[in-house]
Amino acid sequence: MSEPIEIKIDDDELNNLLNKLSSKAVNAAPLMKNIAGILEYSVEENFEEEGRPKWDKLSSATIKQRSKKGYWPGKILQMQGELATSITSSYDSNSAAVGTNKVYAAIHQFGGSAGRTKKVRIPVRPFLRLGDEEIGEIKRVVGRYLNL
Repeated sequence: MSEPIEIKIDDDELNNLLNKLSSKAVNAAPLMKNIAGILEYSVEENFEEEGRPKWDKLSSATIKQRSKKGYWPGKILQMQGELATSITSSYDSNSAAVGTNKVYAAIHQFGGSAGRTKKVRIPVRPFLRLGDEEIGEIKRVVGRYLNL
């Protein structure tokens, strides 16, 4: 089994709120459940909108390959929908997470070389990404929880 990939949120205001939350000696599981739902919603929106911001278009070779197999027209990263439907969220009293068990997910998230000869370039298509709207929503729910 592969190691999990951790993606950090680079938002000082949100990080400060989460640090305040960790200093409270309470069970934050209900809050974390809410945050996990926001994370999962954000990933679903990324698949629906084909990136926020938009992902690179599919190459003509990929479109040709998909057409032969009957998967075109279709959405980026959703040839059969396995990656999108593999997204799960989890939480406990200290954390909220979203992820997938698909080994090939990382090449789509971060881009890179693929194929037997590693000559196929896969562009970066970050589906595990929070939009500004979801970051704002997390700030609001944490702020409400902390009575700020």
